[in-house]
Amino acid sequence: MKVAVSTTGKTLNDPVDPRFGRAQYFAILDPEAMDLTVIDNNQSLGLPQGAGIQAAQTVINEKVSALITGNCGPKAFATLKAAGIAVYTGAQGTVREAVEQFKAGTLVKADDANVPGHWS
Repeated sequence: MKVAVSTTGKTLNDPVDPRFGRAQYFAILDPEAMDLTVIDNNQSLGLPQGAGIQAAQTVINEKVSALITGNCGPKAFATLKAAGIAVYTGAQGTVREAVEQFKAGTLVKADDANVPGHWS
């Protein structure tokens, strides 16, 4: 199983980015092995709209089963849901801490977006 975590940096010790669509990076990893690959999200950062959908496609292309993030808007959530990716919002702390919370079952799987579109 692989998960994606929105992050502000390139290590397990960097903070979770509270934004999904405009996150700086996505940490892609197996929660058990904690082997980290970092994907840059530059293509979404400057978009006036559609950043969430573009970021969702980036995550989908990595064939992850779950996304861990602070917040996820409606269009990104719908795109991820259509691809069968579970979304966990409300994550805080470092990437490592968020993955540990995911493994412990303390993160709640989102049923819908938790912020309106164009939230920043």
